[in-house]
Amino acid sequence: CTSCPATDSPATDSRTSSGRNGTGSLRRAAYRGYTERSRNTPNTNKIKHTMSYYDMILRYDWETTRRAIYAKNDADVERALAAERPTMDDFAALVSPAADKYLGEMASKSYATTRRRFGNVMQLYVPLYLANICQNHCVYCGFNCTNKIHRAILTPDEIHEECRAIKKDPFQHILLVTGEAPRSSSVQYMADSMEIVKQYFQQISLEVQPLETDEYRLLMDHGLHSVYVYQETYNRERYPVYHLRGRKADYRYRLETPDRLCEAGVYKVGVGNLIGLEDWRTEAFFTALHVRYLENRYWRTKYSIAFPRLRPYYGEDGFNPEHPTTERNLLQLICAYRLLSEDVELSISTRESAACRDTVMPFGVTVMSAGSKTTPGGYAHPIDELEQWAVNDSRTPAEVFDAVRAKGFEPVWKDWSLFMQEANIPA
Repeated sequence: CTSCPATDSPATDSRTSSGRNGTGSLRRAAYRGYTERSRNTPNTNKIKHTMSYYDMILRYDWETTRRAIYAKNDADVERALAAERPTMDDFAALVSPAADKYLGEMASKSYATTRRRFGNVMQLYVPLYLANICQNHCVYCGFNCTNKIHRAILTPDEIHEECRAIKKDPFQHILLVTGEAPRSSSVQYMADSMEIVKQYFQQISLEVQPLETDEYRLLMDHGLHSVYVYQETYNRERYPVYHLRGRKADYRYRLETPDRLCEAGVYKVGVGNLIGLEDWRTEAFFTALHVRYLENRYWRTKYSIAFPRLRPYYGEDGFNPEHPTTERNLLQLICAYRLLSEDVELSISTRESAACRDTVMPFGVTVMSAGSKTTPGGYAHPIDELEQWAVNDSRTPAEVFDAVRAKGFEPVWKDWSLFMQEANIPA
């Protein structure tokens, strides 16, 4: 991707320590001083066990699975709803078209299961975008390397400025996000950024390029709490249609990232698919299968599922999804995941509207973002052109807090499960 304006060369865009020029627009200068080992170095972090989720998913045929889901009937759904320990076949019934008429019963059971396991707690977090430089050409993403937008990577001074702006609200859990650019957004850059961020926040999560096991361990020494990595689509044959070039084009390497995270001992791992790329029911089946595999293989790790639906982004090459989903579909998804696993966290972001988030909130959701900006420097100096995707719930953190309280829940600003673990209280 060396010809793309977003490539990760030393002379590519970012910002000076001031981050602004005389006209108030972002400057484009390189943030230097960070390197990491060559990606040609032999991988010494092979998955320790003999089988990964990649090996498991090879046993399944996408189209056969899709047809099986769409063939489920009322009896299958009723059996799934009655199951004390739902199987993957039960989950297939719960995400099938036949389950739509049972959505009220699913929501009621999901509500009760969530309250029993999580009480009335709703975690709130905020994303902080450190960089939008990316080497990948993903057709659905505003950061893709062919999209003609200004590129930026925050300097230490700018990271401090963003943290101070965010801390006007009492967030304690922050998600650091970058594009996938190993030379500029290197492991060392992440580590140094985390050293700054942990001066302001108690819990730090990452959503960055997939790394090696020893690199995750290094970042744990700098305060890493959780990592979120989304497969985007589990459809192996269609994956190259959406990921044209860059390291993200390696389906297997990305798919095995949660294995490396768990091998490293990261506290919580988040997975999910980008809703809208492929048939959402089939994607949900393989996402759920992934979580079940992880729960069985790495039982000490906590897990989270997110529901990113495709949103518009700034640029010339906007992407129109071929498999759109409705808010009713989203609610069905949330309930199905909750009925399959009472322990998994379910997270809903500001991709969804305020009305939608308020509606689905009681029925399985345990984590919500608030006041999100999807641009580097977006809290101190909002600039829409740099955003990864358009925010749909523009409420302030205080307004989201009040909305959660209005639903009868208790919003908290950090990960309650880790707090309970630190206090030696069974979660």
